[in-house]
Parts: sequence; structure tokens; C-alpha cells
Amino acid sequence: MTAARQHPPIHIVGVPVDVGAGQKGASMGPAALRIVGLVETLEGLGLTVRDLGDVAPADGDLTASDRRARIAGWCHALAERSYGVMREGAFPVFLGGDHSLSIGSVSGIARHCAENGRPLFVLWLDAHGDFNTPATSPSGNLHGMPAAFLCGEEGFDGIVPPAYRAPVDPSHVHLFGIRSLDPGERALLRARGVEVADMRLIDEYGVAVLLRRIIERVRAAGGHLHVSLDIDFLDPSFAPAVGTAVPGGATYREAHLIMEMLHDSGIVGSLDIVELNPILDERGRSAQALVDLAASLLGRRILDTPAYTPARSL
Repeated sequence: MTAARQHPPIHIVGVPVDVGAGQKGASMGPAALRIVGLVETLEGLGLTVRDLGDVAPADGDLTASDRRARIAGWCHALAERSYGVMREGAFPVFLGGDHSLSIGSVSGIARHCAENGRPLFVLWLDAHGDFNTPATSPSGNLHGMPAAFLCGEEGFDGIVPPAYRAPVDPSHVHLFGIRSLDPGERALLRARGVEVADMRLIDEYGVAVLLRRIIERVRAAGGHLHVSLDIDFLDPSFAPAVGTAVPGGATYREAHLIMEMLHDSGIVGSLDIVELNPILDERGRSAQALVDLAASLLGRRILDTPAYTPARSL
């Protein structure tokens, strides 16, 4: 089925970076998502899709010996591309690449939202909190720190240009599906008031109840919701292509329900798809799962009928 309402054009941006992770391979994620038909799938929904190719930092940033300098190069370039896509009125879809790319993608969106006086909210679908800082991280890998960066934590000078340093209100960041936290980030999350829906909470209340609260909050504020989808949010039994797999993730139907509800809400304006490592995939099944989820977020549904609204009890 095609998307039922008019949707902004989709601009695809590949970000083949894996320098922020501890394991190589995520740099091939954008190519894998294209190969299994992301663009064609979205066009099949009646959407206007433009593939902008892969973003690339300056040559000096690519060859720098310091990992932080190389990541800064990627994030500088991506923040500028992200901001440009938003100014054009398009819906950006960023294909990763490791999760450090969200420093760049969300920074560009945050600048655009700040200039237009629109509150930015972030839904972080992930097994991990990604709220470490250089001072708390056990590994030093920057793909475990982007949420902390976005919320304005210290220790990230020079990662993006000052013009793109528009911190997101920590109370506007919603971590969803969490099942692995380091002690330092656990303490920071509590101190900053970030809302965390871990898998215990999801098991107890279900994804629909918890997600509906987030949707209602963003809608009431007239906000822009950015969705950052890490493949390890999903259970590795059907999406194994990730170097940081954690058992007990979202099921196939839970993940699609989330995407379908987000589409029905009409509040999502941008998307990251990150941490797909094709080296660890099984005949492209993980890449295909992510394409199918993107399709659900952008309008694929079984029937063109309104979402069911249960009657209120008297």
C-alpha cells in the first residue's frame, strides 16, 4: 500500500563510517541497504526519493592518525549536509555507519530546529544508552557517546563546528529498548533526567503504551521527532548483523508496531539507520529487516484504514 498522506521528499544520505566503533564493517552498511532495495521500496510507496550518495569528510580528516580527528571530520561534513537537507524541506534518512554519525546528523537538525523555534525530540531505539562521555567510557569508542554529546555533556570540543552545537534538552531525549548500560552512563542518565524505557518496562507495559506517551508529548509541544534506529535495538535472532548484539531485543512485530505508530503520528521528520555490519549478516536478512522497518515508518501498511482508537470507558 502507498503512503496515505502527502509526505516531504525523502533524501538519502550514506555515512560509511566505522571509526567510532570497536569492530570494522559498519562502513559497508549504506551499500548493503541500497543493494537490498531501500530506494526502490520507498519509491514503491509513492514517495519522492532522492539518493544524495555518501557524505565524505575532507581528505585530511580521512587520513588523520587520531581517531577523534577522523570522527570530527565525518561529523563536520554530516552536520552541514543534514542542515542543508532540512533547509530544503526534505525528510533526511541517514544510512550508517556506526552510531557516532548521529553526532553529525542530529547536530544539523538541531541547528535547523533552533533557528525555526521548533523543539527537537529524539527517540533513541537502541540496546545501549550511548550516554558515556570520554571520562566515563570503558572502551573509548565514540559510538557509545553520541546521546551524551547531543545533550551537551562536556569532553566533546571540536567534534562539530560551534555553529552546529545546539544541545538537545535531555528531557526531550527518550531512550527506548535499553538493556545494557555502563555504570557511568547510568548515573549520568539519572542526573540529567533522560527518560529511559528499558526492556523490563517494555515487557511490563508493552511498546504501544510507552510509545503513545512519547508521541503525545511531542505532538503537544509541536515538536520535530528524530528517530535514531540502531540495529541492536532488534533481537539478534532476526537481525544478527551487529557487532554489539545483546539478547532480548525488540521482536519483529514490536519493531514494526513502533514504526507504524510513528508514521500514523505524523511527527517524525528525520531518521538514522545505524550499526548494520554486513560482514555479520546472513544472506542480507538484517539489511532487509531494516528496509522493511523504514518502509513501515514511511507509510507501508496492510490496509489503508485509520489506526484503531479504543473507546473510552465511561
